[in-house]
Amino acid sequence: MTEGLVTFLLTKLAGFIQEEERLLTGVKEEAEYIGYELQFMLVFLRAADAMEEHDDGLKVLVQSVRDVAYDMEDILDLFRLRLTRDHGDKFCSSVQTISNSIITLKARHQIASKIQALKSRVINISEAHRRYLIRNNITEPSSSSTLTPRVARPGNIVEEANIVGIEKPKKHLIGWLVRGRSEREVISVVGMGGLGKTTLMRKVYNDADVKKHFRSRVWITLSSSFKEEDLLRDIIQQLFCLLQKTTVPQGVDNMDSDRLKNVIINFLQQRRYLIVLDDVWHTDAWDAFEPVFPINNRGSCILLTTRQTEVAKTACVEFPDKVYNLDPLSPEESWNLFCKKVFPNSHCPTHLKDVSERILGRCEGLPLAIEAMSGVLATRDRSKIDEWEMVYRSLGAGLEDNNRRRNALRILSLSYYDLPYYLKSCLLYFSIFPEGIPIQRMRLIRLWIAEGFVKGRDGMTLEEVAEKNFDALIRRSLVQVVEATSYGQVKTCRVHDLVREILIKKAKEQEFVAIDKEQNMDWSEKVRRVSIHNAMASMRRIHGASRLRSLLVFWGTDSFPEPHKFNSLSSRSRLLTVLDLEGTPLKEFPNEVVSLIFLKYLSLRDTMVNSIPSSISKLQNLESLDLKHAPVTELPVDISEAPKASPPASVSF
Repeated sequence: MTEGLVTFLLTKLAGFIQEEERLLTGVKEEAEYIGYELQFMLVFLRAADAMEEHDDGLKVLVQSVRDVAYDMEDILDLFRLRLTRDHGDKFCSSVQTISNSIITLKARHQIASKIQALKSRVINISEAHRRYLIRNNITEPSSSSTLTPRVARPGNIVEEANIVGIEKPKKHLIGWLVRGRSEREVISVVGMGGLGKTTLMRKVYNDADVKKHFRSRVWITLSSSFKEEDLLRDIIQQLFCLLQKTTVPQGVDNMDSDRLKNVIINFLQQRRYLIVLDDVWHTDAWDAFEPVFPINNRGSCILLTTRQTEVAKTACVEFPDKVYNLDPLSPEESWNLFCKKVFPNSHCPTHLKDVSERILGRCEGLPLAIEAMSGVLATRDRSKIDEWEMVYRSLGAGLEDNNRRRNALRILSLSYYDLPYYLKSCLLYFSIFPEGIPIQRMRLIRLWIAEGFVKGRDGMTLEEVAEKNFDALIRRSLVQVVEATSYGQVKTCRVHDLVREILIKKAKEQEFVAIDKEQNMDWSEKVRRVSIHNAMASMRRIHGASRLRSLLVFWGTDSFPEPHKFNSLSSRSRLLTVLDLEGTPLKEFPNEVVSLIFLKYLSLRDTMVNSIPSSISKLQNLESLDLKHAPVTELPVDISEAPKASPPASVSF
């Protein structure tokens, strides 16, 4: 990840040096020196990400590089902010012009001083870097990202899954569903993470016979941090949308839990229904939702997946014979899946068979681990057995134990480390979102672009490059498709819980994002991204985050700050680039936002904001404005003055 940060900074630094011809004598040379030293370290950083986890000295060195890169970015952005603010008025008086010139000169002296101090730090880091290379006898670090990946098969990224080993449990569960008793039944599918429980359930849920048998169907995910009222509203939406001639009752958005439950009970009372409760972590979650689905003697069924045997047995206490234990794949099934993923159009070459079997043995029959490992091997040269042996050795001796979960985490960590830097940043962004929510593909792509994770390529738009990055993460089985259109275009996605666990750990280590869920949680003053899952508790603390670049707010409380509470954004978070308020109950456009002159991405999707002020034209760097499902009917004419946000390309209704 640090490699991506340094690469982004070098691009920014090059543009700054080229644009700022009036830098004080010597400053340009010192800035170029910093860029040269960081460029030299890039080769080393490509190999450092996976190594630093087991090397404290390397961890300190990488952290130092990361801090310098962040501080350099702050210097450049604060300087730009100062110049923009001082020259913002085109019609200032001559006295004001003289005053601004004096202030500008002062700003140039300040940046000169800061760059000189930064140069001293870079020299110290460079010396430590060279000592590390000598001490560890490293001459030229290698990186898997330099290998040429095999070209993916043409066609849509969303294919009809040919999941090995799924037909038997699928047939078994469908038999239970369509040939069940008249009383409402409960079926539990239990197994560890990575076995494919959710994949199996989606195959069952979307089966033609199941759809025909159950006219009313609902799928919800009961993650460890679900919000009851949100899920109840989701259930109502799904139930009423299945019936084309039925509209959702008015006032659902303002109903409390009891009224929402009554709507569901009344709707289902006389219907045969199927409810899928995916990923039930605790018996409390089962106890909260089970009464919502009436016992109506119509052959209805609740089908749940869980990792906890206790949850499965509690839910099926009246149907103990309906607990289905999903087992790992057999050696034969594992081999078939492995070959299907790694050698789709051929057989495993003879010279790779032994090492492939040893690598596969480490996956212990977990489909998620096998598919992730396939993504790693897809970048390896099939003619060079030593590259495959290196993958096997990189898994480490620790995998000899019998803890499948620990082994899966190790394999998935290798899949993360194996990514090129530009994909690491994109994947790490999934750690920002709350657990269990489907993430819109286009939301991700626009955020990646605004964050600077996507680098242009000849003949391609940034959005096209971002799409390729997204597809690459799916092909490596690190991102899962939740919903797709009828022609195979991904609409929403998620990451597996085990992958998310790794990403949150890495994001914390690298100070990638502060995820705020609790009232008393402290933020580092260096934090650059904040993901708020508890709005009222956290909005009050934004004023202390002066280096903040990205703020994403996920509504986690019954109340939400009024627009004037956003005044801390303009007063302290002046460098903000991304502001995502999607789904929050914001009622008015926060006028303080128009002071955020670096803002590239603004999302008011699914809010209650109904008008956009003409002052939004001040946001000269705005690239993406998302107003979809917000009651905004027209945009101010002045928005066309913002050169990077001209409709309709980057404004979504």
